[in-house]
Amino acid sequence: MTQSQPALSAVPGAKMMYLIKRKATTAREELVAHWFANHMPQVIKSQQDQAAAGKLHASRYIATLFDANTEGEHPWDGVAQLWFDKPLRMPDVAIGTTPTDTFQQKAEPYVPWATTEYVVIDGAEHLPPQPLTLNAPYPSTRSNFFKITFLVKARKSAEFGAFFEHWLQVHVPNVRATMNAVDGFRYVVSLSIDPASEPYAGMAELYFHNASGWARYRACIEADGMEQWVEPHGTLVLRAHTEMIGLP
Repeated sequence: MTQSQPALSAVPGAKMMYLIKRKATTAREELVAHWFANHMPQVIKSQQDQAAAGKLHASRYIATLFDANTEGEHPWDGVAQLWFDKPLRMPDVAIGTTPTDTFQQKAEPYVPWATTEYVVIDGAEHLPPQPLTLNAPYPSTRSNFFKITFLVKARKSAEFGAFFEHWLQVHVPNVRATMNAVDGFRYVVSLSIDPASEPYAGMAELYFHNASGWARYRACIEADGMEQWVEPHGTLVLRAHTEMIGLP
């Protein structure tokens, strides 16, 4: 199966991730309200200003809101993803240490995570941008999907060259075939550019039309050896039903 699949091509540039967790004193609804109403418009404007000045800027900006886990907890409340022509440098101080808006007052400080993206199954037709019509077009939201995000933590003994080769050449074809069999419509893998320095080796995003697709996927997927590199206790499987769109 692996030999019959076409080689994957990396998306040029860098997909920068910002994992977000609210402070213990912040309600989930409060965080989301300030993220959408106060923080996203500021990020949109800053990136548009950077583009107008001919400087490095994000071409896309999407945020996923994670559901609570089975214990009713949010290991992460969400992740913002911004696509740049090249990786951003790691800041000396975590973003939000000195807040610049109310969202940053409500969230724990966060740092960028640089990844290389591989779009395995595009499915863009099922996720059209949905600009608002009675307010400014963006930020906006979209739903009507069931998304699973894997935050994959590597074992301490993992050799990342072999790990990533297996992920792309063996695991990806396995997942792609299973997604096609259960009518999953989008599958994206993002691998850490500097995995030894990041808490996660990579992220996998799987989109289904509803929760039954995920149930069928779990029933059909077969082991392929990925587990020899993955730390099971540190790896997270997060569900989502909503994305916020800043730059489509």
